Amino acid sequence: MIYFVGAGSGAPDLITIRGAKLIQQADVIVYAGSLVNPALLEDKKDGCMVYNSAKMTLEQVMDVMVLASKAGKLVVRLHTGDPCVYGAHREQMDVLDREGLAYEVVPGVSSFCGAAAALKAEYTLPDVSQTVILTRMEGRTPVPPKEKIELLAAHGATMVIFLSAGQLELLSQRLIEGGYASDTPAAIVYKATWPDEKVIRTTVGGLAQAAKTYQVTKTALITVGGFLGNEYQRSKLYDPSFTTEFREASQ
Repeated sequence: MIYFVGAGSGAPDLITIRGAKLIQQADVIVYAGSLVNPALLEDKKDGCMVYNSAKMTLEQVMDVMVLASKAGKLVVRLHTGDPCVYGAHREQMDVLDREGLAYEVVPGVSSFCGAAAALKAEYTLPDVSQTVILTRMEGRTPVPPKEKIELLAAHGATMVIFLSAGQLELLSQRLIEGGYASDTPAAIVYKATWPDEKVIRTTVGGLAQAAKTYQVTKTALITVGGFLGNEYQRSKLYDPSFTTEFREASQ
């Protein structure tokens, strides 16, 4: 069996119990070495073969996984965060389907959840935003034309922007073009939940300077929106004047 395991956002104890057990049982581990905390590999069993996919092509990764699985070995493909967010695991699963090999996906804590925890923030505040847009700037890898930053910014929703820490001046420009005011609250979260985590609160217009001041050039999430402010309405669910399926209004 092959398991695609979400390693979590960085801290070793934020992997799921299921994921941690699979690491302990694995005969072969292929991990995203540029992003996954290597401390997660400390519990692997003796004799486990470990491969760093940061130095491998898709074809090389699949050769390792397919051959090991066909040999009856338990394989863990260890992805950062949760595999479903920028994990590039669909293309791997398609190869396994063609090979007729069984696999499962074990979810993990995405870095966007780790960033919210670091910020002590809630992305979906009543009367502020009920939508979270996960996206990234185009770079060497393009994005679909309808998903340009300025078009997404027009919604005024909470935005969490991956893989864009090296383009913050352009990001600010496009966010403002899309409708965010320059003074809209923003934050840079560097290596969320890692020991060297940094939380930098700024504004949309101040993103580039804030990153320069704190020497952040990569491995950071950019969060944007009113959820970082102090104005919001309390939840109706817990309002004493609001009737729910489980509780009658008391006022």
